[in-house]
Amino acid sequence: MDAHEKLLDPANLWVDSEKDGAYQQQPLLSQPHQQTKDGDSENKRSLPKRIYYRSIIGYLTSILGALILGCALLRLFAAEAPGNWTSWTTSTPQPPPTNNNNNNNNKNNNTYLLGVGKADITGPVVEINLMGYADPKQVGSGLRQRLYSRAFIVGNIDNPSDRLVYLVLDTQSGDTAVRYGILSALESLGEEYKVYGHHNVAVTGTHSHAGPAGWLNYLLPQITSKGFDHQGYRVIVDGAVESIRKAHQSLTPGYLSVGTTKVFGANINRSLFAYLANPEEERVRYNISIEDDGSVEKDLTLLKFERAADEKALGVLTWFPVHGTSLLGNNTLIAGDNKGVAAYLFEKSMRGGNPDFVAGFSQASVGDTSPNVLGAWCEDGSGEMCSFENSTCPVDGKSQSCHGRGPGFQTPDSGASSCFEIGKRQFEPARKLFDEGELTPVRGGWVKAFHKFHNMTGFEFELPGGRMAKTCPAALGYSFAAGTSDGPGAFDFTQHDGNENTTSPVWKAVSRFLKDANEEQRACHGAKPILLDVGEMERPYLWTPNVVDVQVFRVGQLFIIVSPGEATTMAGRRWKEAVRTSDEAGEDAVVVLGGPANSYTHYITTEEEYGIQRYEGASTLYGPHTLAAYINVTMGLLGYLNPDSPAPPPHDQKSMVYPPDNTNRSLSFIPSVVMDNAPLFKSFGDVLTDAEKGTPYVIGDVVKVRFVGANPRNNLKLGGTYAAVEKLGKDGTWERFRDDGDWSVIFEWERTSELMGWSEVTIGWDTALEGDGEIEKGTAYRIRYFGDKKGLLGGVESFEGVSDCFSFKA
Repeated sequence: MDAHEKLLDPANLWVDSEKDGAYQQQPLLSQPHQQTKDGDSENKRSLPKRIYYRSIIGYLTSILGALILGCALLRLFAAEAPGNWTSWTTSTPQPPPTNNNNNNNNKNNNTYLLGVGKADITGPVVEINLMGYADPKQVGSGLRQRLYSRAFIVGNIDNPSDRLVYLVLDTQSGDTAVRYGILSALESLGEEYKVYGHHNVAVTGTHSHAGPAGWLNYLLPQITSKGFDHQGYRVIVDGAVESIRKAHQSLTPGYLSVGTTKVFGANINRSLFAYLANPEEERVRYNISIEDDGSVEKDLTLLKFERAADEKALGVLTWFPVHGTSLLGNNTLIAGDNKGVAAYLFEKSMRGGNPDFVAGFSQASVGDTSPNVLGAWCEDGSGEMCSFENSTCPVDGKSQSCHGRGPGFQTPDSGASSCFEIGKRQFEPARKLFDEGELTPVRGGWVKAFHKFHNMTGFEFELPGGRMAKTCPAALGYSFAAGTSDGPGAFDFTQHDGNENTTSPVWKAVSRFLKDANEEQRACHGAKPILLDVGEMERPYLWTPNVVDVQVFRVGQLFIIVSPGEATTMAGRRWKEAVRTSDEAGEDAVVVLGGPANSYTHYITTEEEYGIQRYEGASTLYGPHTLAAYINVTMGLLGYLNPDSPAPPPHDQKSMVYPPDNTNRSLSFIPSVVMDNAPLFKSFGDVLTDAEKGTPYVIGDVVKVRFVGANPRNNLKLGGTYAAVEKLGKDGTWERFRDDGDWSVIFEWERTSELMGWSEVTIGWDTALEGDGEIEKGTAYRIRYFGDKKGLLGGVESFEGVSDCFSFKA
């Protein structure tokens, strides 16, 4: 076993730990992995190469025969070499060839049209299921942090119609219905906004699992949210459009620069068993050190926006892979998770001299990553780490007790401490790169984009090497229901070895009742034992997408792959490598992958990872060749990104398959607010539990005030706040110091009587989260609540409540 093998042996892999405030490393496994029956260690698993033999026909001389045979063998081995994604035969009509000369003589070679914008998209914070963990019991009860849409526009300064919009939403993903809504609204804004359309608008989500659900286009994710929530959907669409409008109105000549930095202690691979199925010779290329062993990507890529007139920074857009699962499945407060924290900290750090600065923290190859960097442990009393192969625990052999641990897991706050820390670990290196790092100017001046709706049902194409491949109608495997260590599933489902023979026969009956996949469908999905044949379930409307979005942007030497699914670490590498080594990319090409975007197509694994059938493989919708299909379609359209290429053809519903828009046909069983009442002898906004007026607090305390409240769904306070901390100024007037957009302010709502319509609101201010010197000792503070009550006849009326003054020990 050489040095590289040792680093990727599970016994030598490490997870992050903390002691006395410093990062340390500890072994992921306490002992080497078990041997398989044939004696090979599972951690050395690699798939055999498929070699195809050709017969030689005719009588040839021995010398000629040897030459032909040698050439044939060389071709065969080269074609099937792992990670060789550079020789694609595409099944997509390609644009005409153009000059791809990177030496653009344009006088504005390094100047672009730039704009940034930000708008509130905080939907209903109570009584709506949270999106991500698919747990119907996880229902919103308040607000930890407001959600935002952040828009970044880049245009060609000499040809302003060549431009792109990259949206970063504090949501679980992009979505088909949301994207349709955004494009329709943009078109209605007038002629100047018609430049934005299908090809050049990307709608990405940060993959937070702590936002309200109910806004997605397809039935499957609507089930746990009791259907479609029009209020939440409208907020996301309107906020996204408002952020684009702000970015559009701020367009100005400017410069872009790009660079990378390492981020340590913020992510690990939660499906290492599947990752190790990838060829060893491929894995070893990314194995740099014990700290950066290649199992996840540690690179954060940052794109800096600067105004040309005064070189003032307008914003940053970053890509780094880590799941939005720091906040756990028992969290019921709305937030943007660790990406939301990172963006908040960056924007707060710029607030003094640049209040309009926008920081977008986009996802990257997020599929198999986790922010729970201390690893997955059994909470069944055994004190052991979860099983390496299937993430189960020894007491009952199930997955429910297996939970990932973040850096603050010992604090019982539903993951909030871990969330803030993981966000901080992304912000700090990003800010250092922004201030001190080596950033390369984005050169060329051109801006190109393409988008295609592509039907994955029965798509046949040629792989590198000549093999034919085919994708399938969408289906989910048994291990999908097992969940992950970030959020385990229910019942007796397990990862990797879940199938109809290892689970209750009830699930086989349920699967067959919903849709019994035929033999062709089962054969197409190969190693995946089908639990839900979702791509062939159309009642009352489609359960998941079969038509997917394929989109790539180019700005100078920067290529942005916009992925509709959660690509795993190695899947993302292969996709990026295919673009990076294409004829369209130069030697200085920078390629990033962002998503999940535009629609949500679950996961995208490598074929080798797919064969392991852990959660990610079971959630790869279109069969073992899903990744290869995405790459094939991408490569067939890359020619449109050449500097002098014509624009891609416009979308035409007559000649193109469009995904459905289920906005107005989706079912909804979400009850509306009936009315609000105050208890007898009480009024809305009355203080029930006040702050301590006489005894000063100590900085680090949590100040809490409880009010007679009303349902916050009556008014979402977009651009406003439910809660504020006010500070008494030196002139004797009260000024706002913090609000519910700040991580330190916590807004909680509780229904105390369904029948009477009573509710209470608790506003907490966690002063331990404030920076040094931000709180003035001896100065008076107070907490204010902004509410809206709904009457029996439907009218809504605003009210306020305010606490007594309090202060902190000098």
